Amino acid sequence: MICKSCGTEIADKALICYRCGQATFEAKRRPPPPPGPGRHLMVVVAVVILILGALFLGQVPEGTVPDWVRWAMAALGALLLAWYLFVRRRRPVR
Repeated sequence: MICKSCGTEIADKALICYRCGQATFEAKRRPPPPPGPGRHLMVVVAVVILILGALFLGQVPEGTVPDWVRWAMAALGALLLAWYLFVRRRRPVR
């Protein structure tokens, strides 16, 4: 068989050309599109908020942290974990 890209003679069963690296056939499956910038931004913001909250909770005297702050931190952590598991489950198996 002759490579369509560089014209080198290659084996009939070759998947790629050994000289130029071009595939010898069309892929049946297309790779998934790269994730948009919004997904990573949301995770980064959530992690930064959790880190800042943890630093805040470590600096205040024991027993003086308002309950709403504790619940907000726990809820944000739970949402971040649920989102991660949801995205991981939807990702196709390779």
